[in-house]
Amino acid sequence: MRMLLGILLGVALTVSVAFIADTWTTGPTTGPTTTGSASGTAVHRNMVNWDVVGEQMRVGRARLHEAWNTISQRVTR
Repeated sequence: MRMLLGILLGVALTVSVAFIADTWTTGPTTGPTTTGSASGTAVHRNMVNWDVVGEQMRVGRARLHEAWNTISQRVTR
């Protein structure tokens, strides 16, 4: 039971940290960026494509709903 709780907590912590990192944008930096350009501004790139995550969650909920309906129909017969 502890292991399952640890796994769930780790997944929740990882997703929440990625979400926080993606929503907080950094301001302009002074000096060259990591790409070597001398423009002085850093481009914030998201760690996660949240549109894809949202679509996958929608598909997963639909599949779970269909499975629940199938199981509940079998039980009530």
